[in-house]
Parts: sequence; C-alpha cells; structure tokens
Amino acid sequence: MIIKIFFAFIATIGFGIIINIPHRALVVAGLIGVVAWLIYWGLFSLDLGLALSNLVAAVAIGILSDVSARKMKMPMLIFNIPSLVPLVPGGQAYQMIRTLALGETAQGVHFLTQVIEITGSIAIGFLIAELLNKLWKNLKVQRTVN
Repeated sequence: MIIKIFFAFIATIGFGIIINIPHRALVVAGLIGVVAWLIYWGLFSLDLGLALSNLVAAVAIGILSDVSARKMKMPMLIFNIPSLVPLVPGGQAYQMIRTLALGETAQGVHFLTQVIEITGSIAIGFLIAELLNKLWKNLKVQRTVN
C-alpha cells in the first residue's frame, strides 16, 4: 500500500514537472493526487464501482485544488491537471487498443466502455466540485453580508 501511495505521489509530481507547473506547487499537487488516489482505491475496494470511485475522487481533486489555489494564490489548473494522473485510465486504454488489434472485439469494447465510464466520471466530478466551490463561496458571501 505504501508503495502505491509513493507512486501516486511520484506520478503526480512527475507530470507536474513535465507540464512545468511552479516548483512551489509540486508537493501540494502531489498530495492532492495521493488523496484522490486513496479515495478512489478505498471506494473501489468497497466494490462501489469504477464510476462512483472516480467521480468522488475527481470531486476531491476539484475541491482541494480550489482551496490550494486560493491559499497559494495560483490558478486552480496548476493543481487539477497533475492530480488527475493517478486516475487516468491508461491501462484500460492500452488494453482496449491491444485487444482490438488482436481481433478480440468483445473484450476491446469492454475496455472502451471502462475508459468512457472513467473519463465521464472524472468530468462530471469536476463539474460537481465546481458547483460545490461556487456554492461555498456564495454561502460565505451571504454570511458576511448578514
């Protein structure tokens, strides 16, 4: 388990370096990636499925990225993009291409379905996180006005 956490952190930081995010944001992005992966892994281990596990992890990325962006006075994307790396369905995409190339169409379509399910869940998770962040900001503004 510790090895998986370590590699989620390294993968997030490594991708952050590749896309050239500021060095002071690397560790925070890495930690967000680890938290998202732990949420995904925990929910998937409870047999809640690929879609729900990725959705909740993406919501966590969106919320944590917004909080980090405000605290560090940086754009949210600096934290969002690298933190997604542990959730990206690269293995399923590879298996899809491999099985389709080998003529195993049914298995290829199964992996394609998983890729679509995961990517759709991540996108919807980001939308939900954005809605929650805006709702939180509006509630804070209303409290200060009253």
